[in-house]
Formats: sequence, structure tokens, C-alpha cells
Amino acid sequence: MGVSKLRVLDLFSGIGGFSLGLERTGGFETVAFCEIEPFPRRVLAKHWPEVPCYDDVRTLTADRLEADGITVDVICGGFPCQPFSSGGKRTAISDDRHLWPEMQRLVAAIRPRWVICENVAGFVSVGLDLVLADLEACDYEAWSLSIPACAVGAPHRRERWWIVGHYLGDTDGAPAHPHAKTSEQRGAVSESSRWATEPAVGRMAHGVSGRVDRLKSLGNAVVPQIPELIGRAILQASAVARVIDPEAFLFGSHGNVARREQALAKADCVIAMLPGYEPQKESAK
Repeated sequence: MGVSKLRVLDLFSGIGGFSLGLERTGGFETVAFCEIEPFPRRVLAKHWPEVPCYDDVRTLTADRLEADGITVDVICGGFPCQPFSSGGKRTAISDDRHLWPEMQRLVAAIRPRWVICENVAGFVSVGLDLVLADLEACDYEAWSLSIPACAVGAPHRRERWWIVGHYLGDTDGAPAHPHAKTSEQRGAVSESSRWATEPAVGRMAHGVSGRVDRLKSLGNAVVPQIPELIGRAILQASAVARVIDPEAFLFGSHGNVARREQALAKADCVIAMLPGYEPQKESAK
């Protein structure tokens, strides 16, 4: 019998970095994209020809997904960074490009088992608390941590903040993927001080088809190895959580408490397996 994969709704998809990383674990399958820009949509259509791609997160709804026969276990996305980036005015929620509320709307309506978000380093001081509070309001236990590109072997820092949220109503464990790595196999985080902040790309190269679109897409993309790392941790943690306290579920009289404790333990396992700087659990309360 085959292993059931977690079904992913990939928002703000770009060229598919999130989906590439998650699907490399063998335990995730992207069932829908949402991307508005024409060039990335062509890239997605080339590499995921059978996966539907919606064009605007502002008009995408849970009812539309249900009507199209799409069921979702995971919502992921790197919502636009311009409202938070140090390269802009950092107007946060007053910026027209602030699209986290659209992602939060879908999370609240669908209640996927897992939510994974990504944004730039500047996000932590002007947007992180809001996102954590919104997720907690939707009954998600959420953690934030910084995982730079150099943590997965890239020769540059590319500092990014990641949020992993787990729905407290989720009591189903996912089987561990046979090729998932242990924390020892992954190794320690690289020293970020020796790397450049961003990768060196041929911005002045001539004769490259679609050069501007390609560079823009690369600049907006996540490093796929990081979603892969998070995905492997989710699969391993889900398998561990299935046997944390089976008697509480079979014989316990406080089922709701037991379900919450299992969900929290599962999310704790995820964070413990990720690289970083031994991050503390964030709380908006």
C-alpha cells in the first residue's frame, strides 16, 4: 500500500521553490498553485503541467478549491516582501502589497494541518507578531526561526525568516519517509559570517533569453533545500507524535486536552529537527 502524501496549496508560488523542496521529501504533493506573474506561471506549467495554477490569491476561495475537487493538508507561501524589506519604506500593513491577510483568510477557511511561511529578515520587526497572532487566532501553534541559505550549504547568507504552524485540531500522524535524514546526518548550521549576503548572479549577462524575468524570479524564489528540510522534519515529527501517548486517546476521558498535547508535541518535534540557533517558541500573547 502506498504512503499517503500531504497535499500542498502553494501560494505566491513564483517558480515553484516551495513545491520543489517539499516534493523532494517524497511525502508531499502539490495539488494547486497560485501565482499572478506570467513568466513564473509558464515555468510552473512546464514543470507541473497537470497541477492547476490560480492567478490571484485575492479571488481564490476555499469554495472554489472544493468545487475543483482540491483537498489541502498544507498551505505554504512566501507572501510579498516589499512591505517589510529594508530596501523599501517598510510600511507593513499599510502597503497595498501586504497580502498576508489573503493567505490568512485561506488558512482560516481551509484549516490545513500545516502552514509554512517565508519572508525577509526585515519582516521580524514589522510583521512577525501580526502573523503569529493571526495563526494563534485560527487555532495554530506557530513557531518562527531564521534559516539562512548558508544553513543548507549555499555560498551566501540570504537571511530569511520562516514560520511553521500546526493546527491544534490535527491528530493524524503522517508516516515518516524512508529517506528522511536525522539531525546528525543534516549536520550543523554553516557559519554565516564568511558568506556574501546574496548570491552573485550575472545581472549584466547578454544574450540570455528572458534574462530580466529569470533574474527577478530567482530573486523572489525560496531556496528549495529549506522547504525540503522543513518538510522532512514535519514527516518525522508526525510519525513520532502518532505514538506519544496512545492510551490518552484510547482510554482517556480528556480527549480535547490529549489532542492539544499531541499537536503541541508534534510541532515541538518539527522545530527541534530544524537547523538554526536553538530558537525559542514565539508567542504573540
